Amino acid sequence: MFVESVVRWGPWSLVLLLQLGGLAVFARGCPPRCECQPDPKEVNCSGKYLTSAPEGFSSDARRIDLSANMLKTLGRRQFYGLQQLQELNLSDNLISMIEVKAFQGLHNLRTLCIKNNRLKIIPVGVFSGLSNLRFLDLSENEILVFLDYAFRETVNLQVLDAGENDLVFVSQRAFVGLQNLQELNVDRSNLTSVPTEALSQLQSLARLRMRRLTISALTNNAFRRLHRLRSLQISHWPALDTLASNSLIGLNLTSLVISNCNLSAVPYPALRHLVYLRFLDLSHNPITAIQGNLLGDLLRLQELHLAGGGLLRIEPGAFRGLAYFRTLNVTSNQLSTLEESAFHSVGNLQVLRLDGNPLACDCRLLWLVRRRLRLNFDGRQPTCLSPEAVRQREFRDFSEKELPGMFTCRPARIADRRPQEATVEEGTTVLFSCRADGDPAPAFTWISPNKGVLASAGRIRALSNGTLEVRFAQVQDSGAYRCVAGNAAGNETLSVDLRVTPSVATNSSAQMAKPYPFDAKTLVIATTMGFLSFLSSVAICFVFMFFWSQSKGQIKHTATIDFVPRSSMGGGGGDGDGGRFTMKLI
Repeated sequence: MFVESVVRWGPWSLVLLLQLGGLAVFARGCPPRCECQPDPKEVNCSGKYLTSAPEGFSSDARRIDLSANMLKTLGRRQFYGLQQLQELNLSDNLISMIEVKAFQGLHNLRTLCIKNNRLKIIPVGVFSGLSNLRFLDLSENEILVFLDYAFRETVNLQVLDAGENDLVFVSQRAFVGLQNLQELNVDRSNLTSVPTEALSQLQSLARLRMRRLTISALTNNAFRRLHRLRSLQISHWPALDTLASNSLIGLNLTSLVISNCNLSAVPYPALRHLVYLRFLDLSHNPITAIQGNLLGDLLRLQELHLAGGGLLRIEPGAFRGLAYFRTLNVTSNQLSTLEESAFHSVGNLQVLRLDGNPLACDCRLLWLVRRRLRLNFDGRQPTCLSPEAVRQREFRDFSEKELPGMFTCRPARIADRRPQEATVEEGTTVLFSCRADGDPAPAFTWISPNKGVLASAGRIRALSNGTLEVRFAQVQDSGAYRCVAGNAAGNETLSVDLRVTPSVATNSSAQMAKPYPFDAKTLVIATTMGFLSFLSSVAICFVFMFFWSQSKGQIKHTATIDFVPRSSMGGGGGDGDGGRFTMKLI
């Protein structure tokens, strides 16, 4: 009868019957309150208010979803026999305890999710038998510490998500065995320092994410032995204000993010080793300037993001040497301009985010406006804040004809060019004034008589308002000083002359330094001669006494010797005797 039906219904009926038979077999291996699908062979027990892991799973199940239940513990060999299982989801439960070898027998398991539970510790041996596991999610638990050899059995693990735990310590050998791990996430933990020794076990690590930590400094060799690390993400470390000069040494990064931290300057010494770096993000740090000629070691840099900071200026030559530089994002800062001289080659620039800055649309931005049709502003056009005639106008609103008349500058001009001379005594404080106007406002530079540029600090300093201050002037400070007032449209110079003379007090002190009517050489010679004369007299006395003591007869060997040297002041007798010598022998 069955054969006749198959013949009568055709070959498709046989296929249908075989599928129905497989469904029936799989249905018999479906636990109560769960939903099972034959292809792929999935068991969905999510959100069924289960308080323990059900039994009765089909031995050929490939995926099991036990998420969003009320599971509290996983016993030993909890899923033993499911040798075809590839994916197990235990997220969003109340699991606080997993016994050793709970996953024993799951040789083909590739993905294990235990996210958002109440685990406080991972006992050694919990992951025994998971030699083919590729992805492990332990995030959003209450794990305090990773013990030595906690992941030793997961030798083929590639991704470990341990973010949003209460981690305070990672043992030095916690990651032993993870020789194939490529990605690690330790976001939002209580670590107070980078677990350098533990991370050094991850020889294949390519991506490391560390967000929302309380670490205040990166020490030297913080990521040593991670030679294959390509992407490092550090963000939302509000206490981080210092990167040691060798903190990133040994890394071959292509992508580095240090955002939402407390860096007040671009960490040039720490970055100089990263010759393979292509992407750099320093956004949302209180960085005020990108200095000139300090990024040249980053030969392959293509993108720099420094959005939402406190940038006031990008100096000429800031990106000099960066031949592959393509993208600059400095949106939402305090920049008034961006000069063409900052770039190695403006022809390479493709994407520029300059919106959200108080731009002064003058001659310094003319080069940029002329490229407005070729540059990609990422859909956000830069807008002029000044001068008043072009206020709130976007770059795309300007026609080519009106550019030369609007984007202009007025060269710097020194207001008072009358000669300034000062002759002062040593110790006097001297001020020289250099005032100038122009559009944009000129910057002032003072040049010393030795052709050196004077800094804003020190005994001789150049103030920001153009004033030169020489405190406690010295004779060697004498000479001609030059003030250079300049802006993008031109420079003008002013020379001043300073003469410093020795003070009267200095001359008097020099004279008072000679309390004797003769020099030191005469004093030494006189002293030496007097001393030799004294020694000669004493020697004669002792020789005489020696012979006297050897004489025959009853003699009382008693002698009194008086020696009175000549007065050094010439107050002795007038006969010029060298002194008086008296000897009494009894």
